[in-house]
Amino acid sequence: MKNRLKVLRAERDWTQADLADRLSVSRQTINAIEKGKFDPSLPLAFKAARLFNLRIEDIFQDDADDTPLNNKD
Repeated sequence: MKNRLKVLRAERDWTQADLADRLSVSRQTINAIEKGKFDPSLPLAFKAARLFNLRIEDIFQDDADDTPLNNKD
């Protein structure tokens, strides 16, 4: 699954540990999600969306979906 977590985190000058604390997960979980090695649970995806004040679709994208992550149609 593709995602924009790293970009969104960097825009706020947050470390992986900062984001992990805000989402109540480990830094290793954030690292794995950012690298596409782990897909977040639905509750975690909702929590991230609320944190960044975005829709889940604006942060996460299925690998099979070719539409850009920033497409807000």
